[in-house]
Amino acid sequence: MQGSSGSPKKTAQKLEPYHVIHKLPPGDTPYVRAKHLQLVEKDAEAAIALFWKAINTGDRVDSALKDMAVVMKQQNRAEEAIEAIKSFRDRCSKQAQESLDNVLIDLYKKCGRLDEQIELLKQKLWMIYQGEAFNRKPTKTARSHGRKFQVTIQQETSRILGNLGWAYMQQTNYAAAEVVYRKAQTIDPDANKACNLGLCLIKQARYDEARSVLEDVLLHNKFCGSSDPKSRNRAQELLLEIEPWQSELVFSSTSEISLDDCFFELMMQSSSPHRTRRLPIFEEISPFRDQLAC
Repeated sequence: MQGSSGSPKKTAQKLEPYHVIHKLPPGDTPYVRAKHLQLVEKDAEAAIALFWKAINTGDRVDSALKDMAVVMKQQNRAEEAIEAIKSFRDRCSKQAQESLDNVLIDLYKKCGRLDEQIELLKQKLWMIYQGEAFNRKPTKTARSHGRKFQVTIQQETSRILGNLGWAYMQQTNYAAAEVVYRKAQTIDPDANKACNLGLCLIKQARYDEARSVLEDVLLHNKFCGSSDPKSRNRAQELLLEIEPWQSELVFSSTSEISLDDCFFELMMQSSSPHRTRRLPIFEEISPFRDQLAC
């Protein structure tokens, strides 16, 4: 007697609920319908309208506001998304505020609102100092390309510093960016930040220092990501940019600004397991006080 032609695995897949197959929340609320429009029907404008309805009716406001802002950014409505978050984040839970800040930083970056981006990044660093990041937990679960992974406070601090360095670079404040990237590299070094540090040094005509940093990526595989083709290609391009200057004797001092070790001490040195000992945000970098003060 012949059995069923379908395997048990395939049969189980066929029996999965619709919302599981399409990775949707269950139910039939405005938020659920908005997610269906966003993910299944790919109708961004209709999804935004239902996200608004969800926010106004109190339906999963934390998720509705964040998801709406992301869809707005994809629709080139980033300025509108910024105003939406500012106007309605008070309806969201305390646990959602950190996630909303991350969305805001991306929106500020897209809109070129560098001063606001820098200010918010400094606020996030201050939250780490206060022990309020990750809702007072030592790690958090993050998602990237459908994969979940754990992020530590140290990794988050380095990531924020990297973003802060990038923002200073866009303002052509390469000395400030250098300081930030150097500190980020002492916490959680990687090849991308090393390349950015190399660029900061090149912009300050400090070619020997830049070459040393870039060779650590290209020749010594010193950092996480050094084997990534994108990082290696960028390091090579920056080294080629230095070559015309190798025959010239360039006198340049190192940056006059420095971060005292007390500014970014690692989290495990604290008397509290979830708090740094000290983390003033750049107010005392005296040569650049106006640019960097919170």
